[in-house]
Amino acid sequence: MMRTTPLLLSVVLLSVVPPALAHPRRAAPARSVGQPRPRTPPRTPPRTPPRTPPRTPTPPAQPAQPVVAQPTPPTPPNGGPGQNVAPPTGPLNGDQVAERVQAFYDRTLNFQADFVQTSRNQLYGREERRSGHVLFLKPGRMRWNYNQPSGDVIVSDGTTLWAYQSEERQALQQPLAQSQLPTALSFMAGTGRLVGSFTFRLLDANAMRYPSGYVLELRPTTPAPSYERIVFYVDRQSFQVARTVVFNSHGDQNRFDFTNPQVNLTIPETTFRWTPPPGTSIVHP
Repeated sequence: MMRTTPLLLSVVLLSVVPPALAHPRRAAPARSVGQPRPRTPPRTPPRTPPRTPPRTPTPPAQPAQPVVAQPTPPTPPNGGPGQNVAPPTGPLNGDQVAERVQAFYDRTLNFQADFVQTSRNQLYGREERRSGHVLFLKPGRMRWNYNQPSGDVIVSDGTTLWAYQSEERQALQQPLAQSQLPTALSFMAGTGRLVGSFTFRLLDANAMRYPSGYVLELRPTTPAPSYERIVFYVDRQSFQVARTVVFNSHGDQNRFDFTNPQVNLTIPETTFRWTPPPGTSIVHP
């Protein structure tokens, strides 16, 4: 079976007038001898034109100083002291959606939900549908309990991964670090990061028949042998993954739909301990 892979930040010039000058005095006319001395009329002092007081020169005006704009103090970035980080006002891109998906699972200590798994084989045109319940507990523990067929289980205690098929009475056992699952599920189990492991692209949610949320395509930065790309169907409000679809290089699909999700409930650690039933054939890949 294909591995399930839901892991899958811009300025005046003035003149001065000179003062006026006084008039000169005129000389008296000559008189003959014996002539009576003419009566000299009283002399009227010459009229002196009023003097115009000199104007006090106005000092030249100082040239105007150029106006220099004062720089605007820089605005502290969002998240500075006393500030709240403002939510984005425009549409999100693929990287931003991925960051918010990661943030949702970073805030959870554990996660559980019902699931329906639909596997499609492109070559043979076959489709298989199974259901069950999945639980995750940080760090690195998970358990997939399948309802049909009853008894199948995939479980990890954080160190060892078991995949048991009850009908064949066969169990695959391998170290969790050597399986393909850590790349796919480690962010849900709290041991991995989406950013740096994948590149992201938003798909047309309407065309993908998921208009109420985001459809995010993930492609691994390092090629993975078990899958080529993953598609997340993400809730628009909580950024929780509601569906994952895993594609391999042959076009095969492995789809998981999650319902009734619950987070941060008490899950006993014993849930992730498993011992194969007697008579089980153990396979070590």
